[in-house]
Amino acid sequence: MLTLVLTNRNRDLRILKNCLKSLMQQSDQNFCCFLVDYGSELNYLSELKELLLQFPKIRFTSCPVSGQLWNKSRAINLALQQTTTPYFLVGDIDLIFSPQFIQKCSGLMKANEVHYFQYGFLSKQESLLNKEFNDYQVDFAGNYEVTGTTAFPTEILKKLNGYDEFYHGWGGEDTDIHIRMRNAGLSVLFYDQEILVKHQWHPKAYRSKESKHPFHSQLERINHNYMYQTQKGKRTIANNKLGFGKAPIAQEYEKLNQKTEFNFYINNSQIAFEGLLAQMANFAGETIQIQITNAPFVVLLKNRIKHFLNKKYLSFLSMEDINNSILLEIIKGYRNNPYKYTFDRKKNIIILTIRL
Repeated sequence: MLTLVLTNRNRDLRILKNCLKSLMQQSDQNFCCFLVDYGSELNYLSELKELLLQFPKIRFTSCPVSGQLWNKSRAINLALQQTTTPYFLVGDIDLIFSPQFIQKCSGLMKANEVHYFQYGFLSKQESLLNKEFNDYQVDFAGNYEVTGTTAFPTEILKKLNGYDEFYHGWGGEDTDIHIRMRNAGLSVLFYDQEILVKHQWHPKAYRSKESKHPFHSQLERINHNYMYQTQKGKRTIANNKLGFGKAPIAQEYEKLNQKTEFNFYINNSQIAFEGLLAQMANFAGETIQIQITNAPFVVLLKNRIKHFLNKKYLSFLSMEDINNSILLEIIKGYRNNPYKYTFDRKKNIIILTIRL
């Protein structure tokens, strides 16, 4: 028997419905299925819960983490911590599964092997049609580098502390766990004898310039280099210091909307910013709010003149650099803490509210 986990944030409900319908049509129903929603908007969540009434087999978990970076690894690990079946399967919410998928996946599994499955990508037009699985015409097939749907021996995945929760945003976590499984001595096998999963087309989630949601402009590159170090160092275990699959506590997140104990207002002075980051380690059981704004043009101009005249001057960071530094600090040390974050790039205002 195996457990399947699907993760979601604000995905088109039509796509979700197609995915869940394909799971309800499996020839082998001897599986558990978690759907972990990681920070969807409240209006969307209401519609999602209504949809899930049609799928009583799905075990639904909602994480109140809107206003945070997307962390697929943590969402996966939340389900992993609750899993008691011998095998654990990670899938994508935008897939349609063959009716024989669970049966064939279960037949492949061994205690020392990891199996992942070739994708068949559907065109936009094909994705909008309502067909049986075998009738969908694949636009193109993915290769071994597409690692999104993978089945693991549960006990070993838990021993390695699950998916690495350093990875935020998009990319890297699926390949990282393959690397760590190989480093641990397991065989990681690509199943391409037939296409058992078909990927529904959807538009790429481009970030609007108007968006205030957390976004780190260099995170994809950092993830890639972090993964390279995993491979180079032959690392197997992740999440040693911060743990893995820690469930958000709703009552703690509610405190983010209450009056904060401490409020800090600084500009983009480098020394002010670095001093404040260092102070964060001194708080415990308290909610703080940090607001950072760009220094006035006159102040910046005076410092440039002082610099030019070889006089003492203050260093100022760009607001984008401050944004990236704060988000990386959260990823490295505070990712399990309740927090919400916005960056208004038009007004050059960053606001972080965090429970420490």
